[in-house]
Amino acid sequence: MMKAKDRARGVKRRHNRVRKKVVGTAERPRLAVYRSNKHIYAQLIDDFEGRTLASASSLKDADGEAPKGKAKAVGAALATRAKEAGVQSVTFDRGGFKYHGRVRAVAEGAREGGLEF
Repeated sequence: MMKAKDRARGVKRRHNRVRKKVVGTAERPRLAVYRSNKHIYAQLIDDFEGRTLASASSLKDADGEAPKGKAKAVGAALATRAKEAGVQSVTFDRGGFKYHGRVRAVAEGAREGGLEF
């Protein structure tokens, strides 16, 4: 059985590998996704200034739906906030998590909301 410490170490290692290539700018910020056991969080980050442009989470932006439905709602909420901030295209950062399930649902919700990546 895999220990929590080993699992977290693997996620961190994969995230570092992704972050070597993925960089957010003011014109094309990084859409960073974090998935915990209960909730999902997404934010748009300008790495050059170290600023968060917009954020959304299942704590505020999703009602009592299925987990993938909550994740899709988070992506859609982030897309509307990104439009308000003047952002149209982003770079997707899966945060060391596999691109499936809730992480993929956030991406689909953001695309349906009008973000390009």
